[in-house]
Amino acid sequence: MNFGWNGFGHPMENSANNAVIDQNLSLLLHRAVTADKDELFSVLQNQEAEVLQAVLRNPRLDENHLLALLKQRGLPKELFATIYAAKHLMESRHLLFALVSHPETPAHISLTMLPHLSIFELIKICHIPGISPDQRTAAERSIIQRLPAQPLGNKLTLARRGTAAVAEALLKEGIPPLIEACLDNPHLKEGSVHQFITSAASTAETISIVARSSRWKGRPNIRLAILKNPRTPVVWFTLFLPSLPRTNVKELLSVPRLTSTQKDLVRHVLGGHRPTA
Repeated sequence: MNFGWNGFGHPMENSANNAVIDQNLSLLLHRAVTADKDELFSVLQNQEAEVLQAVLRNPRLDENHLLALLKQRGLPKELFATIYAAKHLMESRHLLFALVSHPETPAHISLTMLPHLSIFELIKICHIPGISPDQRTAAERSIIQRLPAQPLGNKLTLARRGTAAVAEALLKEGIPPLIEACLDNPHLKEGSVHQFITSAASTAETISIVARSSRWKGRPNIRLAILKNPRTPVVWFTLFLPSLPRTNVKELLSVPRLTSTQKDLVRHVLGGHRPTA
């Protein structure tokens, strides 16, 4: 017969169960603090906050153990603060990156550590699935702030691999090799290319780079922006105007910045242009 209260068992049974639980926890805590290097990897599979905090007091704990721990998800929030506070452990670049890139690391910790990462580590952070928008934005901001001091080789790599915001920032520098690299970046947005063409940073050379790009030259808005720029070489008027809708060709005549030579080419095309729109 069950004499328990509300189906939860007899008070003496509960006390006995609690004693067993407490004893098991004590054993786990003792094991966490005293385990050798190999055994620690097994202890780290325990998700109990108290056990994991005890593991961090184990003198045999090293970088490899923490890297294994930071591959897990669902870790106690306070654990990240404890790891961050262990300055001797945070001297490891691998561990620093693992802590910053963990999607559950509290923002105030990850943002504090971003300046200590290399510019290419920051790029990796930006591309990690599951990273929070705030972390990605902060990493992008840190990259962009460092761009002026970077050598051209680094900038070329960043132009090819960077996020849309990084590619846009490099595009604004107006350096021909960078323009070519940015145009091949899969994250670059059409709005950024359009903005560059219409900006003071564009030159005859860089406009021609865009106009030759197989990815961008066929886009109507990009072609129109190229033909509205007074710095655009006349060769692109010769090549692009015949395929432009008549309404767009007429629109070019009202662009005050175009040179007289450019407008003559527009008028010439209008004279024998078959309406396409």
